[in-house]
Amino acid sequence: MGELIAVLSGKGGTGKTSLCAGISTALAALGKKVLCIDCDVGLRNLDISLALCDAGALSFADVYRGGYTLSQAATHAQYPNLSFLTAPVNLRAEDVDEQAFAKMLRQARKEFDYTFLDAPAGLDAGFRLCAKYADRIILVTNPEPSAIRDAGRTGQELERMKKNSVRIIVNRVRKKLLEVTKRTIDDVMDESGLPLLGVVPEDENVTLAAAFETPLLKYSRKGAAAACKRIAKRIHGIPVPIDLR
Repeated sequence: MGELIAVLSGKGGTGKTSLCAGISTALAALGKKVLCIDCDVGLRNLDISLALCDAGALSFADVYRGGYTLSQAATHAQYPNLSFLTAPVNLRAEDVDEQAFAKMLRQARKEFDYTFLDAPAGLDAGFRLCAKYADRIILVTNPEPSAIRDAGRTGQELERMKKNSVRIIVNRVRKKLLEVTKRTIDDVMDESGLPLLGVVPEDENVTLAAAFETPLLKYSRKGAAAACKRIAKRIHGIPVPIDLR
């Protein structure tokens, strides 16, 4: 039985969607069968980070309404183990049929090793929908004080929802800035109150890969790409060190 992993953030601009794409492709490269679902209804962008803008992907609503099956989800040409469902454009998160959505996710557990739910930023209906059904939650933040505060608030909300398997990724880290501000990753963990899953450096290749419609892991082997590979291994239970190489 596979796992459902929600990728969340307390605020926008943390790089949540890019990380979701990078980690998903890294797991697919390890031979795992992966499904990515863009749950940011009305503001879908996961297809850009996956380099699937021209894939003509079905939406998750197309599937849960019964017109299509998960086997008909768009398949990545460069990562055959990776499938993708986009978010519907003419639907509000509040109007998602939760019962049908949950049924689709139960089926995804049967067909895929990992299903990633790329949630909208914030704590609204889309966040709750993804968090509710997730087996594991990745909370993405960055070292900025406002982002850390929002991560802490998000962690508290997840605790109220009785979600225990929550780990934080500190993204867009600049070592020199940490040195100047005399802050550490441990400080971020202490302030957010969450255990660490990974650290990802600030990397212009993330933007360049999206601009050239190329998956990050095909565009670069270092920086954020290397960090995504390490995080994917940790998710799969392979111990690797946390660093900013």
